[in-house]
Amino acid sequence: MPKSLKDRLIQALVDNKLVTENDLESARKLQAREGGNLSKILIRENMLTEKDLIFVMSSQLNIPAINLARYKIEKDCVGIIPEVMARQYKVIAICRLSNTLVVAMADPLNIFAIDDLKMLTKFKIEPVLSAETAILDAIDKCYPKIDKPLPEVIKDTKTESNIEISPIKKEEFDIGDYALESDTTPIIKMVNLIILEALKKRASDIHIESEEDNLRVRYRIDGNLHDVLSIPKKSQNAVLARLKIMSGMDITEFRLPQDGRFKIRLQKKEVDFRVSMLPTSFGGKMVLRALDKSNLSIGFDTLGFSPYVLEKFQEAISKPFGMILVTGPTGSGKSTTLYSILSQMNTVDRNIVTVEDPVEYKVEGITQIQVNSDIGLSFANGLRSLLRQSPDVIMIGEIRDSETADIAIKASLTGQLVLSTLHTNDAPTAISRLIDMGIEPFLIASSIILVAAQRLCRVICKSCKGKGCKKCDSTGYYGRIAILETLAVDDKVREMIIDNVSIDEIRNYAVSKGMKTLREDAMEKHKQGITTMEEVVRVTTEE
Repeated sequence: MPKSLKDRLIQALVDNKLVTENDLESARKLQAREGGNLSKILIRENMLTEKDLIFVMSSQLNIPAINLARYKIEKDCVGIIPEVMARQYKVIAICRLSNTLVVAMADPLNIFAIDDLKMLTKFKIEPVLSAETAILDAIDKCYPKIDKPLPEVIKDTKTESNIEISPIKKEEFDIGDYALESDTTPIIKMVNLIILEALKKRASDIHIESEEDNLRVRYRIDGNLHDVLSIPKKSQNAVLARLKIMSGMDITEFRLPQDGRFKIRLQKKEVDFRVSMLPTSFGGKMVLRALDKSNLSIGFDTLGFSPYVLEKFQEAISKPFGMILVTGPTGSGKSTTLYSILSQMNTVDRNIVTVEDPVEYKVEGITQIQVNSDIGLSFANGLRSLLRQSPDVIMIGEIRDSETADIAIKASLTGQLVLSTLHTNDAPTAISRLIDMGIEPFLIASSIILVAAQRLCRVICKSCKGKGCKKCDSTGYYGRIAILETLAVDDKVREMIIDNVSIDEIRNYAVSKGMKTLREDAMEKHKQGITTMEEVVRVTTEE
């Protein structure tokens, strides 16, 4: 039987004494155990150099090899291939000859990549060999921060009827494998790649916005929005329709806001997306919020809380009843903190129930109720019903009105531990907000055991110590950490609430007892080298 091309390449490596039979055997065992590409395993394990692999592939495939570091790439032709596709396939266009596009590739055996590039660019593709690291470096140097508009991707997607649903369980999509299949329509592939790239860049949100001349795509990374893509206007309806289908929305409804969700699988990891659609002047805006369950399994003790904050939280959740409030603006990490608490408390001997709008993370072992105002299921009605189910712990997504606040307070006084959120700037102000909602001070004093105001500040990138590198996308930051102002309600604070003293007096007393303000907690993170002074000022400007 004639040897396959891959077998011939392996044999050539052995014949040229670039790898040994023992190396091959070890690499194959690793491949059987971990999966992946054999040549990449050989390089990773220092059994083979990238340069030697390129030499053998060039001679066996009769494809020229080039050193990209010494090659002058034609800037005008780089943008013919969208950056998201270039990174996905590890390719870069280096020059154009009439109707032929010369493309440097790390893997010229990837016929799916070549076929997709032909279809996308409308050029004949002429591959040349180059090292993967050199290609990625060239991509970093040659592509601008904002991608040029994608070329004309598809001619037969003028109507939504051409959109197909991935053949996976309802509301689940495996973009790891399905995104690159050759029989996937270009619009589906484009949407998959937008999501895939967002996850690679650690984006918490994907903003897809209809504008007058194009469809704009932005990623929110570490709290800040970044332009990543501009899609031609003619593909707008097809892209939005695809996302509506994935999210379970009505694709014929263009006048009213819609909400939906879907789940994707990527390399055995599951990520939920919560999707919001708003009608706009130019067609609509969709925001996809990534809800990664792995963030909840890191453990309550590893959230980055200071020792004082962690101690107060541990004391509070050990109480059999009472109310814990986490306050802060949208996007300050309140839900992640509450879910991390619930995950720690999620044991077989506890009945935990949540009332949310919408349910953000679906957690096994916890009963979760989705608020639905269309059928009269409000926070207040949901709370009344669940109290008949003998819960031990209740989590309310947000206290929005006096009715919900009243039921929550009374539940916390009758044997339940209640967790919820409020929109206030600092911890003591939560008390005055509840009073403004009509709750009697003596009820507040009797029920509240802890109030924490929370913000998120960006963490200095450990790889470059804040200077900017490939890992942090030249921002100098990688990830975020919570800063908190934590007010533990003791007998003195209860007395002050009942006596209706000013919030400033309560704050001053709490500080005298060890409470750090948001700025003080942020300054501690700065002194520890976790964040920068610029972040401290940015996040705590209201102080």
